[in-house]
Amino acid sequence: MTTQQIADRYYELANKSQWVEILDELHDDNATCQEPEKVAAMGVPVITSGKEAIKAKGAANRTRIEAIHSQSCSEPLVAGDFFTVVLKRDLTFKEKPRTQLEEIGVYHVKNGKIVSEQFFY
Repeated sequence: MTTQQIADRYYELANKSQWVEILDELHDDNATCQEPEKVAAMGVPVITSGKEAIKAKGAANRTRIEAIHSQSCSEPLVAGDFFTVVLKRDLTFKEKPRTQLEEIGVYHVKNGKIVSEQFFY
């Protein structure tokens, strides 16, 4: 798949909230995920390596959520081997007030798979 095809498929699956399917279908087994440094204070790893570890981190994060009121993914912007999207979520974490989150995800594609993702928020 080309970077554009992967970006388009990511967009399609993200707008259906099919996050596990995105990992299963589009990520390389050795993909890495980088979060902002500030997440370390919440007990979230800044760097996660490997598709299975990224899936486990996502599953752990979902247990902290009480309710997802809405979420969306912007259409991807593609440049060479990279694409980016804006992800927005309106949610309530357990024992926290309702909040709106907005982040930019940057994805690097090689050999038809996402090899790295980095988030800015």
